[in-house]
Amino acid sequence: MENPAAPSSRSVRPLEESVRTDFSQAMSYGGYLDLDRLLTAQHPLSKPEHHDEMLFIIQHQTSELWLKLVLHELLEARRLLGADNLGKALKCIARVKAIQRTMTEQWSVLGTLTPREYSEFRGFLGSSSGFQSYQYRGVEFLLGNKNRDMLRVFESDPVAHAQLSTLLEEPTLYDAFLAVLARAGYAVPAEILERDPSEPWTFQQALVPIFRDIYESEATTWGLYEACEDLVDIEDNFHAWRFRHMRTVQRTIGFKVGTGGSSGVDFLKRALDLTFFPELYAVRTEIGN
Repeated sequence: MENPAAPSSRSVRPLEESVRTDFSQAMSYGGYLDLDRLLTAQHPLSKPEHHDEMLFIIQHQTSELWLKLVLHELLEARRLLGADNLGKALKCIARVKAIQRTMTEQWSVLGTLTPREYSEFRGFLGSSSGFQSYQYRGVEFLLGNKNRDMLRVFESDPVAHAQLSTLLEEPTLYDAFLAVLARAGYAVPAEILERDPSEPWTFQQALVPIFRDIYESEATTWGLYEACEDLVDIEDNFHAWRFRHMRTVQRTIGFKVGTGGSSGVDFLKRALDLTFFPELYAVRTEIGN
């Protein structure tokens, strides 16, 4: 009698009769995902081709795909906030937070690239740099780090320049949330609601008492409290990504000048001082006092 606890000696799983095998007239997995283009979009330039350049390319292409989804979700979250659909907006934000965690962990893959390995193909990058990622800049714009000077980097790319120009002039996610608070009866000053959205966000002391009320009052609608904490999560996650980026660059090239002309690590360190939602951090000093 066969022992049911014994491991199976079979190493092949039979193909079920119902499994489709003919895709001559049907949509396939590769066709749906356009894998022919996706998997042939990696073009190492090093000569002779260096083994580790493929890692470098795929790491950054993957990041761009995630950034595309982050933009997709943040734009929808902003639209939903404008329609006072807070629940669905928070669902989009929850997805963004999950993507951010994935993107931050990805640095551990690039961290396997040693300084010597990178130096052997770095020269083939020319002046290309992650600093030129228009999707990353779009995320920053949507979250409030507006900087008109950044548009100059994309003047040679009309499509990217147009998208960023639009995002520069449009309200941020934070602007949309503050409008939700105003419609809910909170006394958000008119000058904040009517500000020029193309300008970078600056700390607004008048918002701190409003957020203190949201955090301390038992009458606060849970969704508003949750939204505040979700925005803090987004900023914390963004800073974690920036920090891992800076440390990965430092361990790979030290303090060399960046390929795009920046000062490299020192430039990345200064990004750690940027903030999106300063009032949501400032209010923590006030709570309970």
